[in-house]
Amino acid sequence: MKMQLSEIARALGTDEYPELWNDISVTSVQFDSRKLSPGSLFVPIMGERDGHDFISQAVTAGAVATLWAEDHQERRPADLPSILVKNPLEALQKLAKYYLDKINPKVVAITGSNGKTTTKDMTAAVLEAEYNVVKTKANFNNELGVPITILGMSSNTEVLVVEMGMDRPGQLHFLSELVQPDIAVITMIGEAHIEFFKTRERIADAKMEITDGLKEDGCFVFNGDEPLLEQRAKDLNVEQYRFGLKADNDVSASDIQGTDISTMFKTNLDEETTVTIPVLGDYNVTNALAAIAVGHKYHIDLKKEAKALVDFDLTKNRTEWLTGKKGERILSDVYNSNPTAARAVLDSFANVNTEGRRLVVLGDMLELGENADQMHASLAEKLNAKRFAQVYLIGPHMKALEKRLIDEDIYSKDAVHYYETGELKRLTDDLSTEIQANDSILLKASHGIHLENVVDKIKN
Repeated sequence: MKMQLSEIARALGTDEYPELWNDISVTSVQFDSRKLSPGSLFVPIMGERDGHDFISQAVTAGAVATLWAEDHQERRPADLPSILVKNPLEALQKLAKYYLDKINPKVVAITGSNGKTTTKDMTAAVLEAEYNVVKTKANFNNELGVPITILGMSSNTEVLVVEMGMDRPGQLHFLSELVQPDIAVITMIGEAHIEFFKTRERIADAKMEITDGLKEDGCFVFNGDEPLLEQRAKDLNVEQYRFGLKADNDVSASDIQGTDISTMFKTNLDEETTVTIPVLGDYNVTNALAAIAVGHKYHIDLKKEAKALVDFDLTKNRTEWLTGKKGERILSDVYNSNPTAARAVLDSFANVNTEGRRLVVLGDMLELGENADQMHASLAEKLNAKRFAQVYLIGPHMKALEKRLIDEDIYSKDAVHYYETGELKRLTDDLSTEIQANDSILLKASHGIHLENVVDKIKN
């Protein structure tokens, strides 16, 4: 972005400002003082820590201006231009809305219990075949991250691909109204956040909020294999496009074949073209179909889409293959987890070719509510000694899975290893001792378990 400070002040409703603000250019917006660069507008967010406390760091980093909360006037900086606002976060959101309207790109909004980040990456890659595209970085998918994503657009952006997360009712409604998408995508409905929503039906209701801000001539793209979405789509009076593995979807897949590092398939759009994605699993085929559906709506030829998907830029720690210190192969999928996602990746990992053994590390799946132990124990259906030689479990809910694996004689006691949440170092040490050069190892957990620290220790 690039805006004069005077324009930002006007956008936020400030009518009086020094004339010299016409000569101050803002080239980025940032709320983290550690990530500021020269030309930044600093937005002090008031969360667990008050961002106003870091104004000196912002000045040192090269910030040219800051938003400033009215109730902090007594601390207003004297050496940095500041725009007084009632609430810096709300002002950030207002500025993002202004800038989005100014640039006026097409907006593709993506949510789902699983796969939204990978689908975002795939969709951006497909659209980049024809358009200038900006996408959500990392997991900037909430009330703070979405405005930062918007304000990160360059003036020539033609399509904005924005990921949207949620952990409570009303969150996607707000984000959808903020961006007013041209296309709204839902990847699937799983058990993520069921602790708060209680049922998958309520999760589906909350996910459908992504359509609340959908433009009148917009399109709803959704997983047609999910009955909960099929039912709710009937109430929408907008164009709809269904993707999924079933043949009756508008975009479907056939002839799915996989290797350890990629998956190939064909679609009903062009049965002569083979699509190859550099990730494994039928669930990633579904994610790719969502991206292909969006590209199809924007008139991108399937051959161009296929070329874009061969080596698309995948966000870190999403089914990512790495090499360990001993030469072992590591499949890192440690950013998020729930029962549906865990079962899917276990199915895929079970078919990975390996000269050595397959080892599995599973951490707690968070926010599953009162049935969490039962849901963790249910993963026993996907685990057996013929597929996976050793199983490592970490977190209090994984204790239920350990019990079932041993009680039902699925594994012997010496093949199942349990760790408390605070025992990451012991887990890492045990893995480092156990791993052999030809082994393949899967690590899967919710981000709160921090298995990424284990991955960092065992990889090269």
